Amino acid sequence: MTTYIRAEITRWVSDDFPGFVECRFTDRFGTEWVMVDKSPIFTNLSLRSDSQFPQPALIACEVLAKRQDDAGREIIEITIKTPWGLETTDGTTSFQLYADQL
Repeated sequence: MTTYIRAEITRWVSDDFPGFVECRFTDRFGTEWVMVDKSPIFTNLSLRSDSQFPQPALIACEVLAKRQDDAGREIIEITIKTPWGLETTDGTTSFQLYADQL
Protein backbone atom coordinates (compact mmCIF):
# COMPACT_ATOMS: atom_id res chain seq x y z
CA MET A 1 0.00 0.00 0.00
CA THR A 2 1.32 3.43 -0.93
CA THR A 3 1.59 6.03 1.80
CA TYR A 4 3.30 9.44 1.83
CA ILE A 5 6.09 11.20 3.72
CA ARG A 6 5.36 14.84 4.56
CA ALA A 7 8.21 16.93 3.13
CA GLU A 8 9.10 20.35 1.71
CA ILE A 9 10.04 21.49 -1.74
CA THR A 10 12.87 23.90 -1.01
CA ARG A 11 13.93 25.24 -4.40
CA TRP A 12 13.52 25.15 -8.15
CA VAL A 13 16.37 23.23 -9.81
CA SER A 14 15.72 23.16 -13.56
CA ASP A 15 13.29 24.37 -16.21
CA ASP A 16 13.62 21.05 -18.06
CA PHE A 17 10.08 19.78 -18.63
CA PRO A 18 8.06 19.49 -16.45
CA GLY A 19 10.31 21.37 -14.01
CA PHE A 20 12.69 19.84 -11.48
CA VAL A 21 12.69 20.73 -7.78
CA GLU A 22 14.64 19.92 -4.64
CA CYS A 23 12.64 18.18 -1.92
CA ARG A 24 13.78 17.56 1.69
CA PHE A 25 12.61 15.54 4.67
CA THR A 26 14.13 14.51 8.00
CA ASP A 27 14.22 10.97 9.37
CA ARG A 28 13.67 9.98 13.02
CA PHE A 29 17.39 10.42 13.76
CA GLY A 30 17.36 14.05 12.62
CA THR A 31 19.18 13.37 9.34
CA GLU A 32 17.97 15.58 6.51
CA TRP A 33 17.57 13.84 3.16
CA VAL A 34 17.52 15.59 -0.22
CA MET A 35 15.87 14.48 -3.45
CA VAL A 36 15.78 16.14 -6.86
CA ASP A 37 13.08 15.09 -9.30
CA LYS A 38 10.17 16.31 -11.41
CA SER A 39 7.85 18.62 -9.47
CA PRO A 40 4.69 16.53 -10.19
CA ILE A 41 6.31 13.62 -8.30
CA PHE A 42 6.02 15.66 -5.07
CA THR A 43 3.03 17.98 -5.54
CA ASN A 44 0.00 18.77 -7.67
CA LEU A 45 0.76 22.50 -7.35
CA SER A 46 1.77 24.32 -10.54
CA LEU A 47 5.28 25.38 -9.52
CA ARG A 48 7.59 27.57 -11.59
CA SER A 49 11.07 29.01 -11.18
CA ASP A 50 9.56 32.19 -9.67
CA SER A 51 7.36 30.31 -7.16
CA GLN A 52 7.81 31.02 -3.46
CA PHE A 53 9.65 28.28 -1.55
CA PRO A 54 9.36 26.23 0.61
CA GLN A 55 6.18 24.51 -0.57
CA PRO A 56 4.53 21.44 0.99
CA ALA A 57 5.32 18.10 -0.60
CA LEU A 58 4.37 14.46 -0.34
CA ILE A 59 6.79 11.65 -1.20
CA ALA A 60 5.19 8.34 -2.12
CA CYS A 61 6.61 5.39 -0.20
CA GLU A 62 5.91 1.84 0.87
CA VAL A 63 5.82 0.77 4.52
CA LEU A 64 8.18 -2.14 5.15
CA ALA A 65 7.80 -2.58 8.92
CA LYS A 66 6.34 -1.00 12.05
CA ARG A 67 7.55 -1.19 15.64
CA GLN A 68 7.75 0.87 18.82
CA ASP A 69 10.85 2.40 20.38
CA ASP A 70 11.62 2.29 24.11
CA ALA A 71 9.58 5.46 24.65
CA GLY A 72 6.50 3.91 23.00
CA ARG A 73 6.70 5.95 19.79
CA GLU A 74 5.72 4.13 16.62
CA ILE A 75 8.63 3.76 14.19
CA ILE A 76 7.89 3.12 10.55
CA GLU A 77 10.51 1.69 8.20
CA ILE A 78 9.78 2.79 4.62
CA THR A 79 11.23 2.67 1.12
CA ILE A 80 10.89 5.36 -1.54
CA LYS A 81 12.02 2.90 -4.21
CA THR A 82 8.38 1.78 -4.42
CA PRO A 83 6.18 2.96 -6.11
CA TRP A 84 8.07 5.59 -8.19
CA GLY A 85 11.67 4.32 -8.07
CA LEU A 86 12.87 7.35 -6.09
CA GLU A 87 16.15 7.80 -4.23
CA THR A 88 17.95 10.60 -2.42
CA THR A 89 20.86 12.46 -3.99
CA ASP A 90 23.25 9.92 -2.44
CA GLY A 91 21.21 6.89 -3.60
CA THR A 92 19.52 6.03 -0.27
CA THR A 93 16.04 4.50 -0.56
CA SER A 94 15.12 3.18 2.93
CA PHE A 95 14.47 5.21 6.07
CA GLN A 96 13.08 5.06 9.58
CA LEU A 97 10.47 7.69 10.44
CA TYR A 98 8.06 8.33 13.27
CA ALA A 99 4.45 7.55 12.39
CA ASP A 100 3.47 11.24 12.62
CA GLN A 101 5.84 12.04 9.71
CA LEU A 102 3.57 10.14 7.32
